[in-house]
Amino acid sequence: MKRSTFTGIATLAAVGIALVGAARAEGPVAGEVAEGSLKGKTLTFVSYGGVFQDGQIKALEDFVKKSGVTLLSDGPTENAKIQAQVESKNVVWDVVDTGDYTPFVHCGTLFQKLDLSKIDTSKIPPGQVGPCSVPAMNYAVMFLYNKEKYGDNPPKSWADFFDVEKFPGTRGIPGYADAEGYMVELGLLADGVPKDKMFPADIDRGLNKWRSIREHLVPWTTGAESQQMMESGEADMVMVWSGRGKAALANGAKYEPVWKDWIVVKDQIAIPVGVKDTDAAYALVNAYLGKHAQEVMAETTSYSPVNVDATPKVDELTASFMTNTPEKQAMAYNQNVDYWVKNYDALSAKWAEFIAGN
Repeated sequence: MKRSTFTGIATLAAVGIALVGAARAEGPVAGEVAEGSLKGKTLTFVSYGGVFQDGQIKALEDFVKKSGVTLLSDGPTENAKIQAQVESKNVVWDVVDTGDYTPFVHCGTLFQKLDLSKIDTSKIPPGQVGPCSVPAMNYAVMFLYNKEKYGDNPPKSWADFFDVEKFPGTRGIPGYADAEGYMVELGLLADGVPKDKMFPADIDRGLNKWRSIREHLVPWTTGAESQQMMESGEADMVMVWSGRGKAALANGAKYEPVWKDWIVVKDQIAIPVGVKDTDAAYALVNAYLGKHAQEVMAETTSYSPVNVDATPKVDELTASFMTNTPEKQAMAYNQNVDYWVKNYDALSAKWAEFIAGN
């Protein structure tokens, strides 16, 4: 009797496993695309240019070859251009790499709410899939300093970045239109606000701390500009995306990274409202999330992969810029993304004043 019962249970279990397997087989698998499924179609992928976008396009080479799609590359990403395309009902950007907040703020208006039956998100770390986006990669916002400028007494923290008396010199910082809440948080911390007393955030106070050292600041608007600041020695400290820092060092820049309280950031991959071929756009996103694609992306950009199975083979310098190690995670600073999404309009208005020089 016990043997009969066990056999029945085993049979049911086998059937259940088979059904689950069949269900999975019917759905998308990250990184996979049917042979020739997009032949004759064209997709435009948009990102921020430079080493990052080059790496993303390289990561999609297998997708292009297998699917037969013609893949165009455009950029840099600008919300105003996306809005103009959506409002005119002439959307020519099919898949867009954009900033951390943007797809949350404009979910359902500029960017489509994701149909998760069309992409495989099972390999993405928990908590990183949004209603209108998936992560493009994980990376750091940190700063590097000129080793020849500061010698044996270099800056070691964001507090030193703000200390223009102890560490004189110019500082390169983001000056693009998209507002970044971490800029306010860094300003507040430098102005003496404890981490546990920061919210609700005094945006003016945070930006005023930056204004207090404005004469030492050199804004950059693209990643390429931030990288060039280090390669040319234009700025003595440069706040950068980690991939740009790595690229500058690979090109011979005499700078050193500071990892204490590096800002955890992840670009987002989203599909604008009104794309001409939604299924093709989903196919590209699903391919981008694959293990091999994420390995290629990481190997060519130094940004950390978002597929948990990815094991990129990288050189020593690139490995030193990966953020998914226990050592780097222990030094990480997590910005309050939820707060900044909810308060994005106020942040954007005040940020616009700041970068305009007011």
